[in-house]
Amino acid sequence: MEVAAPGLHHLTAVTADPRANVQFYTRVLGLRLVKRTVNFDDPSAYHLYYGDTAGTPGTLLTFFHWPGAARGRVGTGQVAGIQLSTAGGSLDFWADRLRAVGCPVETGQRFGEPLVRTADPDGIAVEILACREDPRPGWSGADIPAPHQLRGMAGAELRVRDPGRTLRVLRELLGWREERVEAGRRRLVAGPGQPGHWLDLVGDEAAEPGRPGTGTVHHLALRSADAGVSERLRARLLASGDAPSALIDRTYFRSVYFREPGGILLEIATDGPGFLVDETPETLGAGLMLPPAFEPARAAIVAALPPLAP
Repeated sequence: MEVAAPGLHHLTAVTADPRANVQFYTRVLGLRLVKRTVNFDDPSAYHLYYGDTAGTPGTLLTFFHWPGAARGRVGTGQVAGIQLSTAGGSLDFWADRLRAVGCPVETGQRFGEPLVRTADPDGIAVEILACREDPRPGWSGADIPAPHQLRGMAGAELRVRDPGRTLRVLRELLGWREERVEAGRRRLVAGPGQPGHWLDLVGDEAAEPGRPGTGTVHHLALRSADAGVSERLRARLLASGDAPSALIDRTYFRSVYFREPGGILLEIATDGPGFLVDETPETLGAGLMLPPAFEPARAAIVAALPPLAP
């Protein structure tokens, strides 16, 4: 079966404080700010992208800044937080680094892989997993020693009340495969199943439903090779009774959105054209990039956005 991915494309969450967000993800975690733009549906709000050197799909974390949004609540019908990959043997480095800047630190293990858990300035859970097989290079422009750099997304945890219906969509329509189960957690993989290619599906009928807002994940994007693959997957979703959006041009990729039966907003995003359509490799993330339709209003948009640097 044709799959929506060789893996994950990006995760998008909501922040109340873009300056603190930039400080945490670039200076603490050492990711590259690869694009600063605005929400294409709401140009009064930043849309910030972090990733590796080039903003490769699977390394991307993105954030909407919605200053008027209420505080959200993590629960069912949501992605639970952020999972990032680092090399085995790096967790002591990350625990020490996080404690040094006052971040909370917990340790744990999942499917035999140790992890460090913290929270970003909005309270979003951030897990750093020591992954044995992750060939991706990190971003070398920060002050993180190469052996400890974050490689990208490790996976994502989907929390739903009824995992059976979500499982059907992921397996039968999108081509992901169930690999293993641990304590009620189902791991699904696509492609090679390495970090950046897995989803953990967790069912909890008694849990409260999540409430969208700051401090929560807005949506999760799965990869698609190109627009043709996305259109075929969209047709498959339509035929099954789902209600996917049309293919939407997001400048850096083309997107189809749909809400799976558990309530989580998913996106199918193409790998291209990528972030170099309007910047060079050296200048990625340096300036505010706007889609052509918003350029006539640039001065007003810039004046309304808060500064990202002190």
